[in-house]
Amino acid sequence: MSTNLVNELREAVLSYDLDTLINAVKKSLEKGVSAIDVINALTVVLREVGDKFQAGSLFLAELVAIAENVKTAISEVLEPELKKIGGERKSLGKVVIGTVHGDIHDIGKNIVASMLFAAGFEVYDLGKDVPVEEFVGKAREVNADIIAMSALLSTTLPVQREVIERLSREGLKEKIKVMVGGAPVTKEWAEEIGADGYGEDAIEAVRVAKTLSGVRE
Repeated sequence: MSTNLVNELREAVLSYDLDTLINAVKKSLEKGVSAIDVINALTVVLREVGDKFQAGSLFLAELVAIAENVKTAISEVLEPELKKIGGERKSLGKVVIGTVHGDIHDIGKNIVASMLFAAGFEVYDLGKDVPVEEFVGKAREVNADIIAMSALLSTTLPVQREVIERLSREGLKEKIKVMVGGAPVTKEWAEEIGADGYGEDAIEAVRVAKTLSGVRE
């Protein structure tokens, strides 16, 4: 993976324009760069973007745009290219994600889902207002490694506990890791309900997911 490739994709990503990014990705492929190398380069750029966001030099709206654009470029251009040549993107793990029952806020959850996908996870986004049984049922169905739950209302926090309790009752808690997040969620709350990880923002959520999956940066 060349420095020029990273530089070109960084410029395209930071244009915040999907067409510009897709054209840059296609141009790289036309030059003979492998789809895997393009994905790896985008991962490097996303790590830089995350650092900028945490340093306060990028706004939330910019992070949202970048995450969505990269997700689209990977799913619409790079993954079809991998399938065409008989290759597959290496998965870091399967994540079932959603906003808990009683809560219809999903902006933060959507950012986390996009960032997890771009980082290399298989993401099953259940949307918002997701009941306990749907989280657990989907996780069992796809053999998930992680369940990630968002709650933006303090009144819906107990649902996160209910999901963990259901996993325990069904003998799945040791197999499936649980991440929680959202405005009212704290590290203390995560520890109290027995969650395995807590992310204060999308960047931290990706780092936590990688740690829970045994991925080394």
